[in-house]
This record gives sequence, C-alpha cells and structure tokens, in this order.
Amino acid sequence: MRDYFIRRLLLIPPTLLGITIIVFAITRLVPGGPLERAIMESQQMDAATGISTQTAGQGMAISEEQLLKLKEYYGFDKPVLESYVDWLGKVFTGDLGTSYRYNEPVWEVIKDRFPVSLYYGLVTLVLTYAVCIPLGIVKAVRHRTVLDNLTSVLIFIGYAIPGYALGSLLLLYFSVRLDWFPMGGFVSFSFSEKDFLGKTIDLLQHSVLPLICYMVGAFALVTMLLKNHLMDNLAADYIRTAVAKGVSFRRAVTGHALRNSLIPIATTFGQNITLLVSGSFLIETIFDIDGFGLLGLTAILDRDYPVVMGVVLLSSLLLLIGNILSDFLVALVDPRIRFH
Repeated sequence: MRDYFIRRLLLIPPTLLGITIIVFAITRLVPGGPLERAIMESQQMDAATGISTQTAGQGMAISEEQLLKLKEYYGFDKPVLESYVDWLGKVFTGDLGTSYRYNEPVWEVIKDRFPVSLYYGLVTLVLTYAVCIPLGIVKAVRHRTVLDNLTSVLIFIGYAIPGYALGSLLLLYFSVRLDWFPMGGFVSFSFSEKDFLGKTIDLLQHSVLPLICYMVGAFALVTMLLKNHLMDNLAADYIRTAVAKGVSFRRAVTGHALRNSLIPIATTFGQNITLLVSGSFLIETIFDIDGFGLLGLTAILDRDYPVVMGVVLLSSLLLLIGNILSDFLVALVDPRIRFH
C-alpha cells in the first residue's frame, strides 16, 4: 500500500503540468484577452475626447511601439510554449506572477482571500458530517417512521433548491424583512473596534445564512448516502449472524454495519477539500463575501490570467491531494481493501 501512495504522489506533478498547460493555452487563444481590452479602452478614451488617431493604416488608437510594449507587459510577445515555460520557471521560485487588475503579486491577492474561504470550508465540512452521520444512522434505524419521513421531505426540499437561490430568499426574508442578520459581507466595518465577544457575535451573525446555503446540497447527499448503505448492511447476513450470536443491535449497528457504510462517505470526503478554497462564487456573490470562489470568477471575467492560473494551480493541487486522502480513508475504514 505504501508503494501505491508513493506512486499517486509522484503522479501529482505531471498531472498538474497537463492541467496548467491546457488552461494556459486556452488563456492565450480565447478572444477578448487583456491586450484586446487595453486597445479597446484606449480607443474608447480617444473617442470620448474627440481624438481619432490612425496609425499603421489599421485604425488603431495606439502606435506599434505602444502595442509591442503592451504585448511585452502582458506576456504575449512570445510563443505560447515559451511563455508557459517562463511562467512555470517563476512558479518553481514561488512567483505566480502579478495580477493585471490589482497590480499586486498573485499570491498576495490569493492569500488575502484564503482565510475567508478556509473558514467557510472548514465550518461547512465539520457541520455537514457532524450532523449528517448521526442523522443518517437514525433514519436507517427508524426507517419509514414519522421522523424518517419528515426529515426526508425537508432534506429533498433543501436539495432541490440551489444554494444561491436559497441565499436570495434568506436575504429577502431574514435580512430585509425581519432584519435579523446583516445583508452581506464577511464581517461588519466596525469589526476591528469590537472586543473578542463582539467580534465573535459579529462573525456568527454574518456566517449563519451563507453556511445554510453551503450545507444545503451536501447535507442531503451525505445523509441519504449513509442511510441507504447502512440499511443495506443491516439487511446483510453478517449482521443477522452477529445478532443471533448475542451481539446487541446497537453494537451490531455501531461496531459492524456503520463501519462498512462509511466507505462511500470516505470515498467522497477527500474531494470536499476543494471546498476549503474554492467555495461557491454564486453564494459569495449573493452575500458579498470576498472569497476564493468570487476571486476566480472575477479573474475570468476581467481576463486576469495570472490570477486565473494561480487559482487553477491551487485548486487542482488540492483536488489531487483530496483524491489521495480519499483512498487513504477508504483503506482506513475498510481493512479488506489493499492498494497495489
């Protein structure tokens, strides 16, 4: 098994290389890039001031020399492969480039938003599994009871409503109509002036509605996944045999059936690590949370390619590590599984 995980770790660099090559090539080939935007903005400024500059017979508002400088600034003065090699060399030195929009190092831009996404990702992950696993056990043991039917209705209603749509409804009712929670943001503007208790309350007030939206989709998936697999295991021969030999039903559930039922949960657990940084750009947009997901969307819309590459690199790395973690958890939960 050790050799298997070593091979998986060794596959991370070539996989990242392939992902970043594809994304880098796309950023250079799609129309409407930063160079085109700079030319268009220059033409619009000249049109607004009544200036019409014709150069090189192309009707451009900038000269050839200025165009060459823009290409050099944005890194479009070299072939795609050569530009990628230059970018990759900087990455190995810890330099992800400079953001076109913020005019700051990409890592500084990402680092400012990382704590926000990390907070929501960790809290969502902990709350989801802390609530869904016990609820899934109760639903499996009390199948077709009033409690099971009522929770199933609530779960599927929540699953059917997208998180961003639910966020809009929650804001309209609890923030606008009832004024129980703030309209958005990670914290209030006066956060730094409050004491520890005041900061905690302020953070919780801003977190309740977004966390509900983050949890609503994963909540149904994890709960029903555990319930269905636990019911299958409770109906298996080895559980009936254990009960017939004198093992209590509770012990059979918690000591035997539950462990086997956690295997599909462990399989998907590692993939949720991307939630720690990626978040949801739609939810972050609704609640005006300046997190990692919103940063990625803004970078794509603004053609801020250095930030796009930084976001892709970090998200892909975490996803690959998460897949390895999933395999490790599966092997930990089920000792019968051995990777070769």
